[in-house]
Amino acid sequence: MSKSVKRERFEKVASNRVQRILDTLTLLGNCANRNNYEYDSKDVEHMFGEISKKLREIKLAYTAELNRSDKHGFKF
Repeated sequence: MSKSVKRERFEKVASNRVQRILDTLTLLGNCANRNNYEYDSKDVEHMFGEISKKLREIKLAYTAELNRSDKHGFKF
């Protein structure tokens, strides 16, 4: 059975976007070098708090969409 066009498009687009996010997180990790950068624990908590907040928001969007499409409800 072949994959649908929507599935193929999702796999392509999502894979590329996830890889870009991972690459960017690696770049952010490079900022951890205290020989090159100055930061404190408040900075770290603020950065990762914002990242965690955005991840939660996006995961909720996916979950809501899955739940919405799973409900069939009343139809004529």
